[in-house]
Formats: sequence, structure tokens, C-alpha cells
Amino acid sequence: MIKLCVGAGEIADLEAWQKRVMQRAPLPVHHTRMVPKKIDELLDGGSIYWVIKGIIQVRQSFSDIRVIDDRNGKRACELVFDPELIPVDPTPKRPFQGWRYLKPVEAPADLKQGKQGDDIPPDLHAKLKDAMVW
Repeated sequence: MIKLCVGAGEIADLEAWQKRVMQRAPLPVHHTRMVPKKIDELLDGGSIYWVIKGIIQVRQSFSDIRVIDDRNGKRACELVFDPELIPVDPTPKRPFQGWRYLKPVEAPADLKQGKQGDDIPPDLHAKLKDAMVW
């Protein structure tokens, strides 16, 4: 799954938001109106890939996906994540609304810790990759 991380300028903003959520809940939770049809697939090793400032920068594994009723009694969803944020190969992504399924072959690879180039800002990394320089 892929989703825009609206309001975040960097991974640290997502991390801070989720820490605030975890003051009330044991794991990071995100509410959404739409319920995924592929819940079993997402829970079988799936992740959410967060787009920050037009770049897929980080992912989180799903811990649970709960179908709930919202305050108005309408069907909604709670996406529950593992708290670990895993940096991925920065990949440009155009804006979109809501969330989308991400095909496994299109998912950016995890960045290995200590990999050369880790200190390059994600937007520059994405531009270099897009220009086929990286």
C-alpha cells in the first residue's frame, strides 16, 4: 500500500506524529474511510510506503487492519503499524488522493544501514536516481 504523508516534511515528522499517537495507543494507528479489499495480503508481510514531499521515503509493516464504525456509524478502517520506520530507496511519486495498492515489483528496496550515500537528502537521491546517475 502507498499513501501520502500529508503535513510531513521529512521522516522525523512522521516519527513524531506516530509517537504522539502511541501516547494513547500501543502501536501507531491511522484511520481511513476506505477499507482495503486485500486485507489478508497486506497482513501477510505487507507494508505501507509513505510518500513525503513527493518521494517514497519510508515504509512500515502492518500489524493489523481493523474494520470499525466511525463516529457517524459509517464503516471505516484502522491501519495499525509496527512502530519501526524502514528507510527505502527514495523514489519520486506524483500526488494522488487516499491510498493505493503498490505492486511488489514497484516497491522501492529497503536502504541498507551504512550504505554509501545515506547522507544524501532523499530529494537529491531521487533526482539522481531519476536522471540515472545513481
